[in-house]
Amino acid sequence: MWTAASRRQFLATACLTSTSLGGLGRLLGQVPSPQVRDDQKKFKPDTLFLTWQQDPTTTMTIQWIGKKRDAGDATILYRDRGKGEEWIIGPTAKTTPFPVVETTSLAPQPGADWGEPDPAAKRPLSKYTGPTDLTIFRAELTKLTPGTEYEFTIGLNAPTWRFRTMPAKATKAFHFISGGDAGVGPSAVANNRVAAGQDPMFVLIAGDLGYDNGVNGDTALQFIRNYSSTMIDSAGRLIPLVTCLGNHEVRGGYGKTLKEATFFTPLFGGLYSETGYATLDFGDYLSLVLLDSGHCSPIGGEQTAWLEKVFKERAGKPHVIAVTHVPCYPSYRVPEGKGDKFGTGEEQRKYWCPLFEKYGVDLVLEHHDHTFKRTRPLTGGLVDEATGITYLGDGSWGKLRIPKTPEMRSYLEEVSINYHITLHRLEGEQEFHLAFGETGKVLDVFRTVKKPRHHKPDLSK
Repeated sequence: MWTAASRRQFLATACLTSTSLGGLGRLLGQVPSPQVRDDQKKFKPDTLFLTWQQDPTTTMTIQWIGKKRDAGDATILYRDRGKGEEWIIGPTAKTTPFPVVETTSLAPQPGADWGEPDPAAKRPLSKYTGPTDLTIFRAELTKLTPGTEYEFTIGLNAPTWRFRTMPAKATKAFHFISGGDAGVGPSAVANNRVAAGQDPMFVLIAGDLGYDNGVNGDTALQFIRNYSSTMIDSAGRLIPLVTCLGNHEVRGGYGKTLKEATFFTPLFGGLYSETGYATLDFGDYLSLVLLDSGHCSPIGGEQTAWLEKVFKERAGKPHVIAVTHVPCYPSYRVPEGKGDKFGTGEEQRKYWCPLFEKYGVDLVLEHHDHTFKRTRPLTGGLVDEATGITYLGDGSWGKLRIPKTPEMRSYLEEVSINYHITLHRLEGEQEFHLAFGETGKVLDVFRTVKKPRHHKPDLSK
């Protein structure tokens, strides 16, 4: 019998300290299959979820929140389910304490758009007193086989979970779910279930996850609990989560640093370790360009220069999708500013939209306004059916507002007052986009086609 005691002795003898599959864990090779009675499986975290830090075709990041003293051995064992091989010793999870917020006032910053925060977040507090005895665990598996189903367990004191890696090539159709502005209410949970029911390869929630405002750890934890308990596909596999920053992840909303993204940074800092923006490249066929709409990184300057570099380097990719929280073309908020203050999306329209157009981005996913919207194809803010870019989303996973109409804003094509998520199906050079309501009803169907990745001339020079 491969017992917990014998395994601890084995690891102690081997001095296992690897933090990636390429380390000592690989040299140790295979170990006997764990055989643990059901009554010994005591460690079952209710917040375990998957995400990525690197190429999703060959890696997977496993994360969970729990009490460190209850986790026991936090080393990952995993194997390819199709081959039925023995278990392989993977990395030991790195740990980060669940944050505690010290503050004297939580009043909104002047000029900050806090939208509809938790009323408790407005109360002055001397110190946040949430679940301070919890720890965030993170372990990354690397050098995995693309398009493969794996199973894993945490030491010998936990159940077995499953996941699949993304395919190496986009030779067949695949699909994922996107949305934003979720929260932790019943409509958000209902949309979680609708999303999981589509069996997506992953889910992208682009900002305003739980509405913790950088101060409410209970809310941040509840969002992860809701995701963990509902985001399982029909085959029993965990569905990975990709995110980007929204104003409700950041204490103060705008113009801050990653330090003020109190709970987002410890949870998703594997991808956002230095800046609030990043790219996630899926092999050679898909790039998600994940932007920070002024929350922890300025829109202009370094981020815009980085954005142009990113687009140049991905000129040959079949699918390039830009993702932002605050919309370039809002369906609810006012797009025009007053005086020296930008309107909603106006700064992005100044710095980012010309690059979207210059480098032929296929689609822009944006949120923040709590509606469903799809713009007409746009170039320079004007309708361009031939080569224009569509801006899709506006974030009503779990929050609602009444949108403006196409008659009021000529760039709008479709709007509705519905909680919604969008399924994206990528097939060859075509992208199909289906918006679903919280009951599973289809709200909208739309298709985009890969745009030429040539550099359009700058006629202003």
